[in-house]
Amino acid sequence: MSGPTLSEAASKALLAGYGIPLAAEARVPDAAAAVVAATEIGYPVVLKLNGDAIAHKTERGLVRLRLASADAVRDAAEALLGAARPDDGPVDLLVAQQVRGNRELIAGLVHDPVFGPTVMLGVGGILAEAIADVVFRVVPVSRLDAAEMIEDLRTQSLLGAFRGEPALDRARLADVLVGLSNLAEARPDVASVDVNPLIVGDGGIPVAVDALVELHR
Repeated sequence: MSGPTLSEAASKALLAGYGIPLAAEARVPDAAAAVVAATEIGYPVVLKLNGDAIAHKTERGLVRLRLASADAVRDAAEALLGAARPDDGPVDLLVAQQVRGNRELIAGLVHDPVFGPTVMLGVGGILAEAIADVVFRVVPVSRLDAAEMIEDLRTQSLLGAFRGEPALDRARLADVLVGLSNLAEARPDVASVDVNPLIVGDGGIPVAVDALVELHR
């Protein structure tokens, strides 16, 4: 049975321990600290409201993209903190690098009632529902399994050189899939993991820019 979710910051911290590439990010308490973090990370940045009870930020407008100045970060931070509800509990802010890339993938862990934990990989972004290009493998997932998962995606044209961007680094994506499998084996208390999106960024390296971990009750 699924239960509580970890905050985005805590979810990413868990994934980082299993080799999942993450965008540069800082967790800060207020608008002033957000400006300092944004300056250190480098503009443009993404700003999000973070909290254990906040699972679906986009639907509530709790994400600000492409903030290119200190004033923009300060204004967005104050607006996000002001949008917190009492049922959100303690909240803070995530300041993250704005990852550039035209291709999005999704990856994660899904608990199948028959087979147990399975690793999932699919095409994400605005085409995700229309294409429905998703593959699964039962844990444990080896590097060979991971390579086969990537090959099994039907939309192979998105994985090569695309719109002036380099081909996907398949070895780094395999690292993500094997890392998720290792997480499932090491943490049986994890019910599911949703890494969405996984943007194919500089050098073709897939970078997780959002993640949500759900625990068993």
